[in-house]
Amino acid sequence: MQDDDILVYRLGATCDLADVEEQKVYAGKVQGFANFGMFVQLNDRIKGLVHKSNMKSEHKEKDSILVRVRQIRPNGNIDLEEIQIKVYQVQNIEKKSTTVRISDLGSRIGKTVAIEGEVAQIKQTSGPTIFTIVDESGTQNVAAFVEAGVRAFPDVELNDIVKVVGEVMKRNNQLQIEADAITSLSGDEGETVRVRIEQALDIRAEPEDIPLLVKSEVMERLRPGMKKVAKIIRKAIFTAQPVILRHHADADGICSAVAIEQAVVALIRESGGDFDAEYYLFKRAPSKAPFYEIEDITRDLDFSLKDHVRFGQKMPLVVLTDNGSTEEDEPSYKIASVYDIPFVVIDHHHPDATIDKYLFAHVNPYHVGGDFGITAGMLGTEIARLINPKVEPIIRHLPAVAAVGDRSEAAERSLYLSLVRDQYSEEACKNIALALDYEQFWLRFNDGREIVKDILNISGNSTRHEKLVSLLVEGANLMIEDQMSACIPHVVPRDLPNSAKLFLIDVEIHAHKFTFPPPGKTSGEVHDRLCRANEGSPVVTIGFGPDFAVLRSRGVLMNIPRMVRELRTEIPGGGISGGGHLVVGSIKFVEGMRNTVLEALINKISVAQVQK
Repeated sequence: MQDDDILVYRLGATCDLADVEEQKVYAGKVQGFANFGMFVQLNDRIKGLVHKSNMKSEHKEKDSILVRVRQIRPNGNIDLEEIQIKVYQVQNIEKKSTTVRISDLGSRIGKTVAIEGEVAQIKQTSGPTIFTIVDESGTQNVAAFVEAGVRAFPDVELNDIVKVVGEVMKRNNQLQIEADAITSLSGDEGETVRVRIEQALDIRAEPEDIPLLVKSEVMERLRPGMKKVAKIIRKAIFTAQPVILRHHADADGICSAVAIEQAVVALIRESGGDFDAEYYLFKRAPSKAPFYEIEDITRDLDFSLKDHVRFGQKMPLVVLTDNGSTEEDEPSYKIASVYDIPFVVIDHHHPDATIDKYLFAHVNPYHVGGDFGITAGMLGTEIARLINPKVEPIIRHLPAVAAVGDRSEAAERSLYLSLVRDQYSEEACKNIALALDYEQFWLRFNDGREIVKDILNISGNSTRHEKLVSLLVEGANLMIEDQMSACIPHVVPRDLPNSAKLFLIDVEIHAHKFTFPPPGKTSGEVHDRLCRANEGSPVVTIGFGPDFAVLRSRGVLMNIPRMVRELRTEIPGGGISGGGHLVVGSIKFVEGMRNTVLEALINKISVAQVQK
């Protein structure tokens, strides 16, 4: 036999003893030495001994070497002899492993399988490296170990398409693949797998076509947009992309966000992955202002970039609800665009067209002829049902709570209240909304996930829910009455040329500071009392401080976002910003220009049309 006819076999990473044959020549690496010879690895799982009598030359650790298998002993030990060949052909031996979908791994425990998918996360622990792999059917963790704390398969990167071969195991009651090999698939092979997964995920992410909870022409026109948002969120979950849910910190925003939270968390659990995946793949965070502030994006970026570096996570999908529609959000969007963070918005504030270029999807009733009476809580609950219909029984009352909490006067308010009247009266919904506002004030920037679930009766403990809401409402009402007793005597009335009644209250010097209710809610409570005292008359209330004013209107057809834009142009040096709904909103300015801004604002209100 000529040298160039000699075959040398190279064992793949998944080959075991059954793939080794006596008298065949194999490529190996020197692992170590003993008095009686040297150990040679044929792959990471198989090694044999070259007795010193069968060594042909001097070697050091990790040297490449050719060896012939002289004998495979009954106990599995392999006797080798060194072979020196100058010219030969190499034949790779790969153990054939059944390629399966991740969703089928439950029936393959104890077996060696192959999966193909995208690397969604690479997390280095103090022991193994954990790769999160996503295919068209689910998410799976793969453990690979070199030595404690050392990165396994360092050439594999986030978003790579890979083939994983390993044994399916169960650890802590969770399925896990212990990897023998992880190979990045490039070229046509990788692209074929990527396209296959993408097409399948696109179908899998498509929401069910379910009817709305109530009959609403406006919301029916919003259904395509709601389905688009639901699909984007579902796809993020199925690809192990973290989701950050930002919402205005009032009853409406909380109801919208918690409805989506329940749908997302349940779907994450169903989709596999770590037992605690719902905590590192999902975060709900309240925003103090009804827009996405620089402070918010800074917190979210800091959180996401740290997790990207420490845990190998993808950058998140950010979902904004009860905020995100106005030009006040634009500075934050610009910062986020540097990191290519995708946004979707579910809002009912009057939208500015300039921000849509930053958004993947935008659901807003103003886009289809509706207005702020369609609350974020209504929209969020309907979208949550599209994300995961199974959560409907525990969230169907949230639109009613949101409607009364946000003082909606839309026809949909009564429809959602009627839907749950057998369980929650209108008064009960008002109490829940007040309890949410009160508790969120003390939570500050925390989400209070479990407390909020108890207030909304999502935890399943109705007795605790009733006791908690009762106590919170009692505490809130006591503080509101105390605040009103301080405020009301200092209200200054004015009659306007358009027959509207204007009331002004300086909440900086005539209200308790740093306690509940805060200035915005204080102004709202004053406004409600003044409306009851002036039944049948158009009423506008302005609660102001050194550098801000909060507006509430009944019967005066203002457009607060437009007024803010006009004042910004008309008063140089005013430092004016703000917005909100058409007749409920706020404005900021520099303290030295307060009187000028307030008088200009009052002039605009005095020429606004009033309802007859």
